[in-house]
Amino acid sequence: MEEISKSLKGRIAIRTFKIIADALLLRGHYKVSGPSGQNLENALRALSPEIYGQMNDPRTIDLQGLHYVLDRLPRGIEQCSRIVLTAQEDLETTSFQKIVPPKRRRVSYRVGESEMCFVVTRGLSELYDILTHLTFLRIEAKKVALQMRDVDGNPTEAWRELERTLEQEDELAGTRLDHAIWNLSILLGTTFHEAKDSYEYFLSSRREGQSNNGLLRIILDLGKLIDGERNRSHELAMYFTPILGYVILNQIYGKKWATRIKNKLFDLGLQNRPIHIISANLHSILNTIYGYSALPSGEREHYRNDFCGLMGALRHRNGLVQQYASERGFHALPDESGAQIDCQIIDTARLEGVELHPDIRVNLSQAADCMPVILVMDYAFGVQAFEVMDELLDPMELDGIERKLAVSSISVMGKAGTLSGKKGDIMLATAHVMEGMPHNYILENDLAREDFAADADVHVGPIITVLGTSLQNRDVLERFQKTSWRAVGLEMEGGHYQQAINAAIIREHIPKDVKVRYAYYASDNPLMSGETLASGSMGAAGVKPTYMITKVILEKILT
Repeated sequence: MEEISKSLKGRIAIRTFKIIADALLLRGHYKVSGPSGQNLENALRALSPEIYGQMNDPRTIDLQGLHYVLDRLPRGIEQCSRIVLTAQEDLETTSFQKIVPPKRRRVSYRVGESEMCFVVTRGLSELYDILTHLTFLRIEAKKVALQMRDVDGNPTEAWRELERTLEQEDELAGTRLDHAIWNLSILLGTTFHEAKDSYEYFLSSRREGQSNNGLLRIILDLGKLIDGERNRSHELAMYFTPILGYVILNQIYGKKWATRIKNKLFDLGLQNRPIHIISANLHSILNTIYGYSALPSGEREHYRNDFCGLMGALRHRNGLVQQYASERGFHALPDESGAQIDCQIIDTARLEGVELHPDIRVNLSQAADCMPVILVMDYAFGVQAFEVMDELLDPMELDGIERKLAVSSISVMGKAGTLSGKKGDIMLATAHVMEGMPHNYILENDLAREDFAADADVHVGPIITVLGTSLQNRDVLERFQKTSWRAVGLEMEGGHYQQAINAAIIREHIPKDVKVRYAYYASDNPLMSGETLASGSMGAAGVKPTYMITKVILEKILT
C-alpha cells in the first residue's frame, strides 16, 4: 500500500502543478514568494522529479539540476526580479538583447537590468517547462540564502569571501582558484571536486556560447535574489500577457506553420500524391536517402557494407548532402511562423540516379504520379504536437473548394526515456497513456519487432506521454511499468500526435486506414541514477538506433 500511496501522491502533484499553471495563465500574474508560487513549489517538492535528484536535500545544492535548468534558460535569469511571458512581439527591431539558450529552442529578451521577457511560441508545454525550471531555481536559491547569513542576520564568512572573489576582475587560477572553489563548496554543501567540476562545466559552456554568467556569479545572484525578497526590495514577479492566452488557445502559430507547408505542397503540384508525414530530426531521412550517393565514389565504397558507419560519418557533413539533395527533389522549409519547427519536402519521383545504400531495400520503379512525397517535420514540443498535427491534417480551402492532403502514413520517430531497458534500445508504442490525465489512445502500430535486426533490443508496449521532462516521478513511472499498464517508456509528444490523428479520422480529413508508426530510441533511463536527462546527451551512441528506425520507416514507405 505504501508504494501505491507514493504513486498517487506523485500523480496528484503532477495534476496540481498543471492546474495551477493553467490558472496563472488566465489570471495573468503572480508573485513567486506568494501563495501561488508557494503552491507550485510545494507541488514540485511533492513530485520530487528524478531529474532533480538532490532538490529536496536542504543541505546540498543540486548541481546537475542547475546545469540542466540553466542550459535551458536565458543567461542572466538569476538576476531578474520581473519576468514576462508573452506571445511573439515585435521585439526584433528593439535594442533589447536577444538571448537563445543553448539547449532549448526559445527566444528571450533582456529588457532591463532586472527584467526578462520570454517569447512563448510552442504552447502550454513550453509554459510548464519555464515554470518548472524557475520554480526549481527558486528552491535552490533559498538553499543558497540559508548559507548567506548567520543566526544574527550578518553575512557569513563564506559569503563575504565569495563577494571579495568576484570584486577582483582578473581571471582566477592556481591557488586562488582552488581557494575560491573550496569556499564555494562550503556554500553549496558539496565536495571540493563536485564544486570544481560544476565550476568548469559552467566555464566551458560560457566560453562556447556565452550561455551563463559562471558558477560563482550565479550563486551570488541567486542568494541576492532571495535576500531582496526578504527586504521587500526585489520580489520576483511573473506576468503573462493577455495575448499569450489567446494565441495558445487558438493555435495561432500552428495555423501559420501548417498553412505555409500546405501552400508549398500545392505550389510544387504534390498535393494529390501519397503524402507521408514523418516527425523526426532533420538529418536522418535526408542522410539515409541522399547520403550514400552524395559521397565521392571512393568514400562510398568504404561504407558499402557499413550503413551505420556511413550515417555516423555524415553527422558533420550536412552541407554536402543537402547541396546534393537540393538538385534531386529535396526542398528545405525553414520555419517562418514562430512555431520553431523546420520542415523538409522530398519528392521521391525525382530520385532517379540517386544510389541508395545497399542495405536499404526499396522499390523506386512506380509511376511518377504514384511515387510518395515525404514531409519531414522537426520535433514538436509536448502539447504543441497536437496543435501542429491538427492544423496540418485540416483541409485547405482554395478557390472556394475544400482540398485535403492525400495522407498515406504518419510516422513519429524520436528519443524517449526507457522503463524496461537501457540507453540505445528501441521502443515501439502500442498505445499512448497521458500522465496526469485520464486520456489514453490505443493504436495499431505498423512497426513490429520483426522489422528490426535480430540483435536489436526492441521493447513493445504502451508509452507514457508525460507533462514535461522535469516532471517525472519514480513512483509514478514504476507504477506504469510494474502494474498491468506494462509501459515500456515515456516521452512528451506521442499522445498529442495520436489525439490529432484520431480527430482527423473522425472528421474524415484523413482515411481510417492511414498507417501510423511510432518508434523511439532510449536516450535516458529516469529510473536509474546517473542516466537521467540531466546526465547529458548520448552523442554518437544515438546514431545506430536512430538510423535503424529511419531505415525501417523508409523501407515501409518506399516498398
